[in-house]
Amino acid sequence: MTATLYTGISQLVTPRPGPQRGRAMRELSVLTDAALLVCDGRIRWAGRRAEAPRAADEHDLGGVAVVPGLIDPHTHAVWAGDRLADFEARVEGVSYEEILARGGGIRSTMRATAAASEEELAALARPRLHALRDSGATTIEVKSGYGLDFGTERRMLEAARELGAEFALLPTLLIHVPPREGRAEYVRAVCEDLIPGVAREGLAQAADVFCEREAFSVAETRTILEAARAHGLATKLHADQFHTLGGVELACELGALSVDHLEASGPAQVAALAASSTVATVLPGVTLHLGLPTAPARALVDGGACVAVGTDLNPGSSPLFSAGLALALAVRLCGLTPAEALTACTVNAAAALGLGDRGALVPGARADFLTLHSADWRDLAYTLGANPVRGVYVGGHPIHPSKETPP
Repeated sequence: MTATLYTGISQLVTPRPGPQRGRAMRELSVLTDAALLVCDGRIRWAGRRAEAPRAADEHDLGGVAVVPGLIDPHTHAVWAGDRLADFEARVEGVSYEEILARGGGIRSTMRATAAASEEELAALARPRLHALRDSGATTIEVKSGYGLDFGTERRMLEAARELGAEFALLPTLLIHVPPREGRAEYVRAVCEDLIPGVAREGLAQAADVFCEREAFSVAETRTILEAARAHGLATKLHADQFHTLGGVELACELGALSVDHLEASGPAQVAALAASSTVATVLPGVTLHLGLPTAPARALVDGGACVAVGTDLNPGSSPLFSAGLALALAVRLCGLTPAEALTACTVNAAAALGLGDRGALVPGARADFLTLHSADWRDLAYTLGANPVRGVYVGGHPIHPSKETPP
């Protein structure tokens, strides 16, 4: 295939490839007056324009900064219904328990999602994914989890598979909320029926469990994740969102790809993550929307952990449709530097998904990159209320912005 040389790059900015830990997260390569050679969807060469190889096709980007495509390692982009009444009630001081008693909360999303067809779920998710990609997300994880019944879980994953023809998606089976009765039977059926079927049909690349007081215990989580691992699925956890129950420690023990949320984590959990290969994924949109304490991202980086950032796009706790804004919020709310936030949203987010071929602009990597409106890459972390991303390139090809509005 014909190689394309991209020139007119004021700054070519990238972290080192692979997961970065601790202080290494702020060590970016910043090349001025740079160029990027792309061939067959991969980066063939990156360096200064004066040293660039010749190419039959040359494209001038106009003197703007270029960074790797962002990776969103935690979304719930497939759902039906809305939580607008919950939002209004919560800001008026109604407790979550009362919202649940009124029929709202996560179970209202589960009812609406269960009533939707695969085609309806895909149609609802498509503009959300467009919004994420327009904001700079070139790879997006999508979880199930809004179906207590297995049929709904499968429809959610099948909708994600359908959308995979348009977006770079990684589907995750999320075991999210237990039934009110028959927990032991439910866990057994998840392990003996749902997980084997999902793995056999290739509907998910990982399994995730919400380990929390109102969700699954540490023992139940272990049982589910061990079943997932036995069927060839990678493992992830939601943990320490409200309480420290031992979910972080379990994730580290099992070698999970990531453990996400961490708003309630303390020094013991920071130390466990710093000593493990598990990525700590923080979700600043939840802090902004629910007013929860921030995850201890600054302590995690200072302690030597590998930290990623995600949107947690969902209808209840983080209606955040922008990966770029998640990066900017990680700076303002979580105490990361702009360089650390870029690393957290690229190579470390890739590591949280078990991906090693993207997130850095180096030879051999996928040619997923962003052009900014600015000549200075730091505008990606600085700008609020406008999209600092001018162009999104996936596999070296420009993706035209969508005009769809997320529902």
